[in-house]
Amino acid sequence: MKIAVYAGSFDPITKGHQDIIERALKIVDKLIVVVMNNPKKNYWFNLDERKNLISKIFEGSENIKVDEHAGLLVDFMAKNSCGILIKGLRDVKDFSEEMTYSFANKKLSNGEVDTVFIPTSERYTYVSSTFVKELAFYNQILEGYVDGKIIEEVLNRAKEYRG
Repeated sequence: MKIAVYAGSFDPITKGHQDIIERALKIVDKLIVVVMNNPKKNYWFNLDERKNLISKIFEGSENIKVDEHAGLLVDFMAKNSCGILIKGLRDVKDFSEEMTYSFANKKLSNGEVDTVFIPTSERYTYVSSTFVKELAFYNQILEGYVDGKIIEEVLNRAKEYRG
C-alpha cells in the first residue's frame, strides 16, 4: 500500500488544497493530511479547528487520515513509515521554495523521503488561504474557493476579526 503525506497549515483549507488531495489519491492508496504550524504565519484557526475543518470536508473518506504534528515533518513521516511527501505548486515561486525543502527533507531523512510535486489546476493558481481570508474579511462570496461545508465557519471567524 502506497501511503503519502500532504502537509500544510491549511488556515483554512481551500479548494486548491482539496484539488491536490483528490489528485494525490490517484497516485497513492492512502493520504495523511498533516496540519502543522508555521512560525512565520498568524492563524485565524487553531490547530484543532483546522483539523476539524479538513475532517468535515473529507468525512467518510476511508483513504484520507487527518493528523497534526509539531516539529520536523520528516520525524512524523518516519514515525508513520511514510516516504512520499506530496506538495502542490501554484507557480515558480512555490516551485523554488518547495525544491529547497525537498532537498532538505531528503537529507534530514537520510534519503528516506521523496517529494512528489503536483501542479495546481489552472482555476486555483491564484487561490491561497490568505486570499480566502481577505475575501471573508470583506464578506465576499467564498463559493469556488472553499468547500461549502466550511464556508459558514470561515465567514464567522472573519466576523470576529472585523469586530
